[in-house]
Amino acid sequence: MEAKKKIEVDQLKIIEKDLKRFLMSYKFGIKEVMTKINILEEEFQYIHDYNPIEHVKSRIKSPESIIKKLNRKGLDISMPVIKDNIRDISGIRIICTFVSDIHTISEMLQNRKDLILIECKDYIKDPKPNGYQSLHLIFQVPIYMSDRVEDVYVEVQIRTIGMDFWASLEHKIFYKYNKDVPQKLRDELKEAADTIAQLDRKMEILDKKITTIKNFNNSEKKHKGQ
Repeated sequence: MEAKKKIEVDQLKIIEKDLKRFLMSYKFGIKEVMTKINILEEEFQYIHDYNPIEHVKSRIKSPESIIKKLNRKGLDISMPVIKDNIRDISGIRIICTFVSDIHTISEMLQNRKDLILIECKDYIKDPKPNGYQSLHLIFQVPIYMSDRVEDVYVEVQIRTIGMDFWASLEHKIFYKYNKDVPQKLRDELKEAADTIAQLDRKMEILDKKITTIKNFNNSEKKHKGQ
């Protein structure tokens, strides 16, 4: 274990300077997509009078994480290999109110002509065996540098508040147990994921009922005022 860690540190030292410069374009990629998401938020707020986006997070994989992922995949450590094989260096997470909001935002992002959809993994329609749910979209984004255009990948994860809470808790538990989580606890996590999925569905049904009642009352007031 120590020997493997030393190899990763040595590998990182060799390419650290080049890798940091390489990651700049991915940082710009996040900014590009975040700008588009901010536009969507403002459009929802001022035109549709409803903003389904609760909050947005972003991150860039550290050089250490990239090296570890390359080693796990058995790949050579070079910039071209990283660019071709690791598509989640830039990551954005959009947290929504309802499951239907996830699909609405996904469709809006996919309809943009300045974003090219490379891959879509729908873990809401087909959850992972452990119960994980989220929609993963990988976009290719053109970044206009002073002397060239770089196409970078940006992964966008869209999930509800409940899905995000579960994923955060599951990550902490696996970190605490160093990934060796007892089966009983895994089963309980899966059960919790199923409960959250049921709650998401129930809350959306409740919201639709409230909207229906509100629209009916508004219609009645309008009719009486005529």
